[in-house]
Amino acid sequence: MAAPTVPVTASPRAEQFRSARRWLILGLAWLAFLLSYVDRLAWSNVASSVGHGLGLPLATLGVFVTAFYIGYVASNLLGGLASDRIGPRLMLTFALLGLGVSTWLFGFITSITGGLVIQALMGLFAGTDYATGVKLIAAWFDRTDRGTAMGIFMTATSLGVVVTNLFVPQLLNLLHWNGVYHAMGGITVIGAVFCFFGVRDRPDSGSEPVLELADFLDLFRDRNLILVALSGFGAMWGTWGFAFWASTLMTRGHHLSTVEAGGIVAMFGTGAIFSKPLIGILSDRLGGIRKIPVIACLLCFVVALLVFGTLGTKAQFRMIAPILGVTAFAYSPLLGAMVTESAGIRRAGSSAGVTNAFWQLGSVIVPVAVGVVFQATQSFYAAFVTLAAGPLLGACGLMFFRESR
Repeated sequence: MAAPTVPVTASPRAEQFRSARRWLILGLAWLAFLLSYVDRLAWSNVASSVGHGLGLPLATLGVFVTAFYIGYVASNLLGGLASDRIGPRLMLTFALLGLGVSTWLFGFITSITGGLVIQALMGLFAGTDYATGVKLIAAWFDRTDRGTAMGIFMTATSLGVVVTNLFVPQLLNLLHWNGVYHAMGGITVIGAVFCFFGVRDRPDSGSEPVLELADFLDLFRDRNLILVALSGFGAMWGTWGFAFWASTLMTRGHHLSTVEAGGIVAMFGTGAIFSKPLIGILSDRLGGIRKIPVIACLLCFVVALLVFGTLGTKAQFRMIAPILGVTAFAYSPLLGAMVTESAGIRRAGSSAGVTNAFWQLGSVIVPVAVGVVFQATQSFYAAFVTLAAGPLLGACGLMFFRESR
C-alpha cells in the first residue's frame, strides 16, 4: 500500500522572503503611481507660466488637460488588457519609461499643437499605472491583506496632490517651466529602471493562462462590475470636482487669496493620506467586507460637501477641509479591491482598467458641469450641491452590489 502523499510547504525563510518581497513590489507600484500623478498634476501650477511663455490666452490652456485625459481614458482600457496578457512588470516599466520621456519632451514645446500631442502621449502612458498596480496587488496579496495593500497604494493619489502643490511651485521659482518638466521626466525614467529590476509578476514562477478576448468582453456584462463602475464615476465626480474647483470657488465666492485657497486644498489632500490605509486595515480586520464601508464613506462625503458649501470663513474652511479629504478619498482602495475580487486575479488588470476608464469620465465631465452651474447661479452652495450629487449616486448604486465572502 502506497504511503500517503505529504503536501510540500514552503520553508519559514521562504515565506519571510515572499512577505518582504511583496511589500517591496507594493512600494515600487506606489512609487510609479505617485510619479504619474505628480507629472499630470504639475500642469495646474505651471499653466500660467506656459501660457505666458507661448503667448496663449487663459481659456486655451484648458485644452491641454482635455488632451491628457483623452489619452488617459483610452490607455486605461488598453493598458489593463495588456497587463493581463504580457504581465504587469513589463507593462509598468514601459508605461513609466514612456511617461518620463514624453514629460521631458513637453519641456521643449513651442506651439499649442505640439503641446496637445505630447499631453495626449503623457495621458496614454500615465493611464496604465493604476491597472498594473492593482494587478500586482491581486497577485501578491490575499483577500485578508488586500484592503490594506490597496489603501497604501492609493495614498499615491492624495500624496501627489500635496507634493505637487508644495514642491512644484518651489521648483518653478528655481527653474523655468521647461526645466520643471525636464526634471520630472528624468526622475520618472529613473523610476522605470527601478520597476524593471525590482518588480515580479507573481510569487511563483509558473505561467498564468493568457487572457482571451472573450474573457475581456465578459467584463462588460458583469453586473457587479457595472455597479462598481457607476459608483466610482459618482465618487470621482465629487472628489476631483472639488480638487479642480475648490480654490476658484473660494476665491470667487468668498474672496480668499489664491495662496489661502491653495493651502486649504492642500489640507484636503493631507486628510486623505491617512484615511486610505486605515479603512483598508479596518476592512481586512472585518474579514474583507468592502460594500458597507464604501457606502458609509460615500454618504459621509455627501454630507461633508453640503456642509462645506454652507461655510463662509477661512477658519471654517480650514477646519472642515481635512475631514472632507478623509471622506473624499477613503472609498477608493475598497472600490479597487471590489473590482479585483469580482473579476478574479486573471482579469484583474483588465477589470481595473475598464472601471477606472469609466470612473475618470466623472473627472472629465464634472469641471464643466460645476462651471455651468456656478456661472448660471453665482451660488457657492449650488456648486457644492452639484458636487454632492455624484457620491450620492455612487452610494445608491452600490446598494445593489452582491458581495461574496
